[in-house]
Formats: sequence, C-alpha cells, structure tokens
Amino acid sequence: MFGDRCDYQQSEKIVKTALDLGINFIDTAAMYSNGLCEEYLGKALKGHRDEIFIGTKVVKGLDQKSIIESIDESLNRLQMDYVDLYMVHWPVKGMVIKEMMAGLNQVIETKKAMYVGCCNFPAWLLASANAVAFENGWPKLVCNQVAYNLFERGIEVEILPQAIAEGIVIMAYRPLAVGLLSGKFRQGKPFDENTRGITDSRVITWFTQYIESIERFVKFAEKKGVQPAELAVAWVAYSPAVTAPIVGVSSENQLKNSAKAVDIQLTPEEYRTITDIFDTEVKEEGLQLFPGMKYNFPRLRRNLFLTKKE
Repeated sequence: MFGDRCDYQQSEKIVKTALDLGINFIDTAAMYSNGLCEEYLGKALKGHRDEIFIGTKVVKGLDQKSIIESIDESLNRLQMDYVDLYMVHWPVKGMVIKEMMAGLNQVIETKKAMYVGCCNFPAWLLASANAVAFENGWPKLVCNQVAYNLFERGIEVEILPQAIAEGIVIMAYRPLAVGLLSGKFRQGKPFDENTRGITDSRVITWFTQYIESIERFVKFAEKKGVQPAELAVAWVAYSPAVTAPIVGVSSENQLKNSAKAVDIQLTPEEYRTITDIFDTEVKEEGLQLFPGMKYNFPRLRRNLFLTKKE
C-alpha cells in the first residue's frame, strides 16, 4: 500500500500505529510501488530500527550478481545497514539452485541480512534448495511466504506439513482473500468504488463462486461478536504451521482491527465449522470412502505431526 494507496504521511502514521500496538515484524519488497514502499518504510522507521524485524525480497534475477545488486539497492532505499530477512520473491524458470543459494550465502557472509528465505516455493523446491545449502555448508532457507486463506488452501497438501517437519517459518499473505473476507462485499449490495473489487478480477470470480459461503461466514462472525476480517486472520493463524499472517492495510483503523485477531482464540469446533463453510479443500479420489482403505493422501496430509523434529 505504501507509495500506492498511501502517501508518505499516511504510511508514516500506519508505521507509528504498528509500533504502538507492539507489532515487531514488517514485510516489504523492492517491487512494491517500484521501490517507493521501501523508501517510505525506511524513512518512517528512523530511530526505531532495533524495534523491528524487517524482511524484504530479491527483485532482480536469481544469479549471484543480481542477488547482491538487489540487496544493495534495497538497503539504500531502506537506509539500513542490513535486513533481518532476505527472501527470493518468486521461483524463476531455468533458475540454477546452487547459484541462487551461493548468492544468498554471500548476503549472509557480508552481514547484509541475518537470515534468508523464499516466497511462493513449492515444498520440493524449498527442500532441494536446502539440500544444496547443507551440502555446501551455507545457510538454509528459513521461511516460505505463501498465500493462504479460506479460498486458497493448496499449501495444506505439502507446504504446511513440511513446515512442521522441518521447522520452516510460514508467513501467510492474502489472509483476507483480497478483501472478500472483510465483510465489505455482501450479497445484493453494490461494490464500494474505493475497494479493489472494481478492478481485481479475483474479487469478481471468487465472489461469484463463493457468495453464499461468504454470507454464512459474515453471519458466523456477527454471532461470535467479532469483525469478519479479524475472524479470517484468526482462522489462518490457528494452524500450528503458520508463524505469522501478513495483512496489508491503507489506514490506521484497518491495522487496529486486524491486530485484534491475535486475541481471538478459536476452539477446534469453531475452526472446523468455519472451514466447512467453504468447500475449498484440495480434493482427490478419497479411498477413505471405501471400507478398509483409510491411509491415502487426503488423510495423511491433514496430519501435521506424522513426525517430530528432534
């Protein structure tokens, strides 16, 4: 939002509100608003660097030279000597894993980042990258930042179980599904012209597909006495594999309301009820429907504790 829907003054107010609320993790990226997001953030955090764990992302190619150039440019915009976490933003076709991990290792060795991670990696690619890191004595990817909400649940198949088994930090973006789970989009009501629903094709598609489920979700939130946006974030945070939901906001009030989600303690029954409102689980032929055949992938993938990390 910074540099796009928020000018610097509004961005600074949001950062100050976050600090007042005790929020200590901020996620950004070089590509957000063509670098302006990093510039605004660095300026707003002057004098508060030690209070914040900050992560940003590679914006150029994944060869070693591009990774180093990218971190230097980000640090310059942020006006910082280092970031706490440096992430590969997206996998790239034809990427050379060893060269990518060598570049990230150089970022750590030169103390320009404390940790390295990735975003939007399938489980196999993250595992492969960490195997290369292990073979060469380089730092491993410690996190995977992925989309997760009541509509987008594909990460439940392999990524979340991997996170539990290997101690991978999961940061979940888009917990409100582009605002559809915020309660702003209701059946029979026109879309607010100030929302993304006017221009984002995902909103139209998902709203049409899940309109009845969205209404049931909003009514469940009302019955529980919480805002739909708070409930959506709380649902994401309920998973033991999720370390931190990531919420983008354009006002102080949005931030304050989203922060309330940490105080919502869902019971297992409430979690299952909310989940069942949306028919969005990744499906495949389920042998558990047949007598005596119970140990197929749908059953196994829901068990995040098949193994324990020693």
